[in-house]
Amino acid sequence: MMSVIKELLLWLLFLLIIVAGLFTYYARTPIPLEKTPFVFSLKQGSSLKSAAHQIQLAGGLNNEWLFVLLARTLGKAKQIKPGNYQLEHETTPLHLLNMISKGQVEQSSITIIEGSTFKELRASLNADSTVRHDSESLSDAEILKRIGATESVPEGLFFPDTYNYARGSSDLIILKRAYQLMQRNLQENWKKRDENLPFSSPYEALILASIVEKETGQPGDRTMIASVFINRLHKNMRLQTDPTVIYGMGDKFDGNLRKKDLSHDTPYNTYTRDGLTPTPIALPGLASLQAVLHPAPSHALYFVARGDGTSQFSNSLVEHNNAVNRYQLKQK
Repeated sequence: MMSVIKELLLWLLFLLIIVAGLFTYYARTPIPLEKTPFVFSLKQGSSLKSAAHQIQLAGGLNNEWLFVLLARTLGKAKQIKPGNYQLEHETTPLHLLNMISKGQVEQSSITIIEGSTFKELRASLNADSTVRHDSESLSDAEILKRIGATESVPEGLFFPDTYNYARGSSDLIILKRAYQLMQRNLQENWKKRDENLPFSSPYEALILASIVEKETGQPGDRTMIASVFINRLHKNMRLQTDPTVIYGMGDKFDGNLRKKDLSHDTPYNTYTRDGLTPTPIALPGLASLQAVLHPAPSHALYFVARGDGTSQFSNSLVEHNNAVNRYQLKQK
C-alpha cells in the first residue's frame, strides 16, 4: 500500500513539474502581435478578467484564462492599473503583466516655453491630441478653481518646463503640476532674495520677472535688465517697457508698435502708469525669477538693443540718448 502511495506521489510530482514547466514556458514565450507599436487601453475600474479581455480584443493575447491564472499565481490580480499602453516590440505575458500592474503607461510630454502667455499655453494644450481636454470649455477662473489656485488671474502662474504624462491624462493635471512647481520655485527663491528690493510680496517679484523675461534678448543681460527696472522702481520712475504695452493691447496688436500706442493708456501701459503692471505679462522662467531677486549691482536706469540680441546699458539719460543714436537711429 505504501509503495502505491509513493508511486502516486511521484507521478503527481512529475505532473506538477511538467505543468510548472509549461506554465513557465507560456509566461516567457513572446506574444505574436499583428503590428507594432501595439497600443491598447485599460478602462478605469477594470478587473483582471476585464483587463485580459480588453487586451485580447485589441490583439495582444491569445489565451485569456492562462493570463488570468498567471496574474493570480503571482499575486497581481488586484494590481491592474488603467491607462493607455504601448508596446514597441513583441513581449511576453510575464512582461505584459508586470507592465499593467506597475502602470507603465504610454508617456507623452509637453513643453511650456518661457515668455509664452497663458492664452498661448491653453491653445497648445487644446491642440495636443495626447491629453484629455477637460479645460477647453472652462473659463480662466474655473481652471484656477479646479487646480486649487488662490489667485484670480492665471497669467504668470505656470512654470515653464517639460512635463511628462500618461497619454490620455487630463490637461488640468498638467496645469496643476505647472502651477504647483511655480509656487514652489517662487517661495523657495523668495526666501533667498537680496535685501532692499522694491517688492512687498512674491507675486510682485513674479510680475517683474515676467517683464524681464520678455525684455531679455541674451541670457547674459538678464540680471542687468532686472537691475535697471529695480533701480527705476526705487526712484519712482516709470518702467517704460514695450512688452507691457503690447500685452495691454491684447488682440489689437498687429506686430507693429506705434508711438500712439505708447501714449494710449491701459492698466498695463508702463509709459502712462507708475509701478508694476497689475499681473504678470507672461510665464517667466527660473532664470528671470532669480534675476529680479538677485539683480546685478549697478546704477543703470536705461538700456537699448544693440541689434545683435544684446543690450547697451546707461546710467543717465544723456548716455542713453547717445546709445539710442548709435544703435537705433544710425541703423535706421
